[in-house]
This record gives sequence, C-alpha cells and structure tokens, in this order.
Amino acid sequence: MTQRLHLVFGGELVSPDKTMFKDVSQIHVVGMFPDYASAHSAWKAEAQRTVDNAHMRYFIAHIHRLRDEEQAASSTEELG
Repeated sequence: MTQRLHLVFGGELVSPDKTMFKDVSQIHVVGMFPDYASAHSAWKAEAQRTVDNAHMRYFIAHIHRLRDEEQAASSTEELG
C-alpha cells in the first residue's frame, strides 16, 4: 500500500497576496500526516488559530508527490 504523506507548515508572509515567507527561520512546522484528511484538519486548526493575522498562512505539501517509487532513481540519489 502506498503511503501518502502530507506536511503542514506555515508562517508570516511578506505580503498577503504573495507566498514568500517574511522569515524562513520562523516557519512553523505543524507536522507530517499520513493522509490528506488528518493534514487538512491540522491545517484548518492552525489557520483558524491565526485568522486575525492577514499575513499568516498555512499550507499542505503533498510529500508523496515529490517521490514516485516506481520511477528510476535520479543520479543524485544514486550517489548515496
């Protein structure tokens, strides 16, 4: 069975209409989740917690889309 990991993270943006973080060292990593439903629940809780700050944004990254086990490894991965 394929594992579909999701990362929830967020922080203060430079501008509400951009996705550039004001200070990357201050990114809040909420956690890694085994499925979209639990990631969405965590994302929603953080988004609601910070609703009064228009510059705060939280995101769900679909980690499972970054790596496909069926594809051949890249030359970088093969270096070890």
